[in-house]
Amino acid sequence: MLDEKRKQELIARFDSLAERRDEWKRRNKYYYEDQERYFKFLVPPGSSVLELGCGTGEFLNALKPKRGMGVDFSPEMLRIAKETYPGLEFREADVEQLESWGETFDVVVLPDIVGHLQDIEETLRRVRAFCRPETRVIIAYYNFLWEPILKLGEILGLKMPQQYQNWLASEDIGNLLALTSFQVVKAECRLLIPKRIPLLSNLLNKYVASLPGIRKLCLCRYIVARPTGMREKKDYSTTILIPCRNEKGNIESAVKRIPSFGGHQEIIFVEGHSTDGTLDEIKRVTQAHPEKDIKWMVQEGQGKADAVRNGFASASGDILMILDADLTVPPEDLPKFYRALAEDQGEFINGCRLVYPVEKQAMRLLNLLGNKLFSLLFTWILNQPFKDTLCGTKAFFKKDYEKMQAGRSYFGEFDPFGDFDLIFGAVKQNLKVVEIPVRYRERAYGVTNIQRFRHGWLLFKMTFFAYRKIKAI
Repeated sequence: MLDEKRKQELIARFDSLAERRDEWKRRNKYYYEDQERYFKFLVPPGSSVLELGCGTGEFLNALKPKRGMGVDFSPEMLRIAKETYPGLEFREADVEQLESWGETFDVVVLPDIVGHLQDIEETLRRVRAFCRPETRVIIAYYNFLWEPILKLGEILGLKMPQQYQNWLASEDIGNLLALTSFQVVKAECRLLIPKRIPLLSNLLNKYVASLPGIRKLCLCRYIVARPTGMREKKDYSTTILIPCRNEKGNIESAVKRIPSFGGHQEIIFVEGHSTDGTLDEIKRVTQAHPEKDIKWMVQEGQGKADAVRNGFASASGDILMILDADLTVPPEDLPKFYRALAEDQGEFINGCRLVYPVEKQAMRLLNLLGNKLFSLLFTWILNQPFKDTLCGTKAFFKKDYEKMQAGRSYFGEFDPFGDFDLIFGAVKQNLKVVEIPVRYRERAYGVTNIQRFRHGWLLFKMTFFAYRKIKAI
């Protein structure tokens, strides 16, 4: 039960602070600029956005929403918001007792308000009414280790005064999200120094604050979550894309070994200018298996990334999958990828070859060590676990792939493999990544196209690239 007396005191206090809100923001401009910058990274421009605890509306306006709705319980805060931002909509309501009006949003943001809530669990339950399966909920809150420092800041007049509030650990918020059927997608820590000190603040906050161990000392915590249990239960159609270059001996085996699962299956071979007769073999196998929906094309450019984009441009399935033609990941494992999506366990399903023992010649020792190193680096940079970044077998919904494609300009043309183009795109779109352990087999035909040292150097370059574009922003 909510304490109504405390609630009224809280409303009165925010009403009294409304006229000075801009002044407090100016005093802490560096903090608010960093928060806006990170939220802009998380929220795609043109999204429909619901902000709970919107105050005077400047934060919602900064996100440039296609449809922006702000909710707050302070009449004075909302009066200023409506006067200042007539292009946005604002509602006066207590977010802890919020009732649905039949509208859902792409993103629901709760910036710095969980500390003021009496019942966070109930609030999150009510948030679900404004969600659909694709909705992302973003929570910003303070690190509880900073409580004495922030209290001192209030005493010295450096920070807007706060009354009693919750100080929660990340584990507490994660638990409350789980209790209300939300799944944490990723979490981040930012800001070691929340005030502008020329050169020092940017140096430490960009390149030191995110380091393992040190990041636990940061002031700001962010959690991105998604609602679970909302996905429609049905048999989804699937497009299985098989990029192939000099893989003649694997073509028919791939077709025969792909199990039946879900709804309609479409197989697309994308041939990469082979010299061993792979294209003729694809044509023969297509004619030999009229019971299967097999299509083929010759890619326009070079490399796997180009092949994947060519193939998916003509894909018709609800779910898109990639199966490497070397068949080192068994086609028989594809139903596991389908189930993970259909049962709403994740949204970007990545194969992992480093759980089960690999066959002796399937992965050389140097490749194995490199994979383990890069998995550690990318797990840290991307804020989601990646044990095997180079497994070619992946699956995701077509609608999510289209979002990744639409957001490719943020990263640009940087990846000759195609794997990281997809991984980075999925992380930028806040998709939940799940890894499926697979058994990694030796090739039965052909030789690998991987050049360990040249490609290893490219991976190091992409690691730094990912750090700049995802971590140091």
